[in-house]
Amino acid sequence: MKLNIVPARTGIAWVKLGIRSFWRQPMALAALFFMTMAAMSLASLVPLVGPAIALALLPSATLAMMVASAETTMGRFPTPAVLLVAFRTGQQRLRDMLVLGALYAVGFLSIMGLSALIDGGQFASVYLGGTPLKREIAESGTFQAAMWLSMLLYLPLSLTFWHAPGLVHWHGVPPVKALFFSLVACVRNFGAFFVFGLGWMGIFLMAGVVAALASGLIALAGLGTAASGIMVGTAMMLAAMFFTSIVFTFRDCFEPPAKPSSEESHDEQPAPAPGPH
Repeated sequence: MKLNIVPARTGIAWVKLGIRSFWRQPMALAALFFMTMAAMSLASLVPLVGPAIALALLPSATLAMMVASAETTMGRFPTPAVLLVAFRTGQQRLRDMLVLGALYAVGFLSIMGLSALIDGGQFASVYLGGTPLKREIAESGTFQAAMWLSMLLYLPLSLTFWHAPGLVHWHGVPPVKALFFSLVACVRNFGAFFVFGLGWMGIFLMAGVVAALASGLIALAGLGTAASGIMVGTAMMLAAMFFTSIVFTFRDCFEPPAKPSSEESHDEQPAPAPGPH
């Protein structure tokens, strides 16, 4: 496994490739993303341990979208079977993905625990869906401090897990090593990831403004429900595009494996091959 160092402008290429890949199969990819989010939402309803289970599913959900995007790029239709790809590629890969999910849940909940030391758990409760966000809570200094601390701590957590699902799935790297290699790849390619983040931030902002204007006009026409649907639909579509683009960051940061591992099953999807930007 070789790490590639890419120029900063590659970040924009990743954004463009993600959008282009999404629009090749927009209905399929949007539906797959919705199903992954629905599965995590259902898991969060389990008493006591629901939020932890939902968090532990995120690496598998990310891998599913990566595989679906790779399938689309190679001209194949991504079926719902990709949602279970993390659990269909051998016992060792299954254990590794479960460990990866458990580590992510522990890391995220630790961040929430640290934020609770500042505001008594208000931000954690709002973020995890237990408490509605009210104006007086949002304007609280301790709430804002807890929010900024969580955002600051989540960045290294996100980078550590960014490539890890792909490294476990396609390269057979053990979970802890995958986390290390993921962080190193993101740090070494910081310029490209910075441009990638800025690109998506700009797209989200522009799309949000357009959706807000469209929703406002529709609401003036007395169609409030349709206006809300536009906002939610736009957010879901943009999130699906973002997750679709992740596979291209992985593809360009790591060379594909030379040959399949002996533990791979016939259900495993091929690694995304490098291609032109």
